[in-house]
Amino acid sequence: MRTRAALLLSGLALAFAADAQQQVVRPPIAVYWMSVDTMSGMGAGMNVASMMGAMMGGSGDSSTRAMHLELSSSQSASGEPRAAHDIPSGLNMGPSLPLLSPRRAATPGRDEDLPEGMEKPKGRMKIYWGCGDTVGAGQPVIIDFAKVAAGQRPANLVSRRVAGASGPAAGKNRTYGDWPNTEDSKAVPAGASLRGEHLVKGNYSPEIKFSIEERHDFMAPVSFSPLAKTPSGGMQVQWKAVPSATGYFATAMGAVEGSNDVVMWSSSEVQEMGGALMGFVPPAEVARLIREKVVMPPQTTECTVPGQVVKELGTGFLRFVAYGGELNLVHPPRPRDIKQPWEQVWAVKVRLKSSAGLMLAEGMADMSRDAAGRAERAPAQAQQPEPPSQPQQQGSGSPVEQGVQEGLKALKGLFGR
Repeated sequence: MRTRAALLLSGLALAFAADAQQQVVRPPIAVYWMSVDTMSGMGAGMNVASMMGAMMGGSGDSSTRAMHLELSSSQSASGEPRAAHDIPSGLNMGPSLPLLSPRRAATPGRDEDLPEGMEKPKGRMKIYWGCGDTVGAGQPVIIDFAKVAAGQRPANLVSRRVAGASGPAAGKNRTYGDWPNTEDSKAVPAGASLRGEHLVKGNYSPEIKFSIEERHDFMAPVSFSPLAKTPSGGMQVQWKAVPSATGYFATAMGAVEGSNDVVMWSSSEVQEMGGALMGFVPPAEVARLIREKVVMPPQTTECTVPGQVVKELGTGFLRFVAYGGELNLVHPPRPRDIKQPWEQVWAVKVRLKSSAGLMLAEGMADMSRDAAGRAERAPAQAQQPEPPSQPQQQGSGSPVEQGVQEGLKALKGLFGR
């Protein structure tokens, strides 16, 4: 009897083990990412140097749309790598966009150590967070650039990592191509649409055919209401809800007048610098960060920058992002039979966001909105892509701007990005 029971239990265990068998999944030969941004307001898309220039009297940018297309493949090209994306007519950019494979360049040297003769960075970074008239307890957290350069990590500094898939990249995959590039860098016209049929083809990738519907088209631009000061000196920032937004995040940066100090503020309810949050964030991560009170929920339409922060920022620069959804496609679809391997041929990701920039001064929202309106009314041919930023020559720029650049360089590696 015991032998028979043991055999029965053994058989049941084998049956359960067979049912629990995991399906064999082989990664796609080709991966294609479309990073789609709607940029509006003053200074959208600025780097640190141009942002600081704007805070010191420079001009801002108008509303525009932008895409970054990236194709990677585990296959080698037959001859010189060639690939293109056949696009729908609604984009108004011709029949196709070339995906150029960059020529391999020498790997730049690491710049963690200061060059001989260069002074250690001076000044501090003061970090604030939270919407409201007044700052919360424990603020600001202060980072001394010189101490960071010497290898001392601030004990009370918090910065979150944002999980997400790793996309195509030059040098990471056997073959790679992207747009815009040196062959084609035309601007995306106002009113362009992604809706319709798309086809990606090349001599190192299987054909990738997919369609995009309205809910994965360019997001609406961020539209700010006029800024207004609160009785305590705070700056009330209001915006219209962006349809399809999954959440919002804002951060501001400025230099304290008469010092080498930099001030950073974020809309997070808990301490967060927000450096990793101004890009594309997957919807699942946005939902997690909303639960952790870092990202503002999609129903939020206002946030007040505290008076103390506004006072120290001076004419600070605010960056704002409305996160969008994602379209994820894999061909062929996953087999229902777990015994059948899933041999993926290609995978597509379309990720969306709408971003904006704004000077924290009364009346600046009206100026930004007027500039955006002029851009929407302008002919598509009049829009020109922003020229690539040129390396700053040694000794150029104001002392404050140089201090900011050196301080941020000292912070490299501190947050793992």
